Amino acid sequence: MTVEITSHEELRELLGAPAARAVAKERTVLHERDRQWLAASPFCLVATAGTDGSCDVSPKGDPPGFALVLDERTVAVPERPGNKRADGYRNILDNPHVGLLFLIPGRTDTLRINGRARLVRDAPWFDDMVVKGHRPVLAVVVEIEQIFYHCAKAFLRSELWQPETWQPDALPTRARLIKEVEAPAESLADLERHYGPDYVTKIYT
Repeated sequence: MTVEITSHEELRELLGAPAARAVAKERTVLHERDRQWLAASPFCLVATAGTDGSCDVSPKGDPPGFALVLDERTVAVPERPGNKRADGYRNILDNPHVGLLFLIPGRTDTLRINGRARLVRDAPWFDDMVVKGHRPVLAVVVEIEQIFYHCAKAFLRSELWQPETWQPDALPTRARLIKEVEAPAESLADLERHYGPDYVTKIYT
């Protein structure tokens, strides 16, 4: 039998109260260590939600330091060429609240930023976001409302950074997955060529 939690009170009774330090760690202004973390991070997850409650989490990645610090309360994440679905961007237009999770490979803690976002299509600092000749056509500018470091427990439990636990061949190749799940018109051979060794040369075009 499934037993659901239906109230804040029930949830708190089940989990208990957070430690004082867990509550007090929230900040609204970037610390110098936060700036250093952003300068070292090559990967971020951006969570958004539409006005209808539909959610999206999009990965963003570039060379370390791709998220630009504009001031002590503002960061910007550049757009890079993708599938053009723009799910997260469309959500931001309807609901500006976003959550960002910045990772550093090998680190088991993460930096979390929550705030209000807007889409900017050009600014002088876009020139600082050029990577391999690609100047972004837009950036997500986030005004920080909450920033803190998240503990390592999830990464330790998952052993995410332990190479001996990695199983990249546990599932078929990207091309085969697409062919089996999405049933595109392209042949498997064409898909294998598209996602083959030359794929990396196209990621900024």
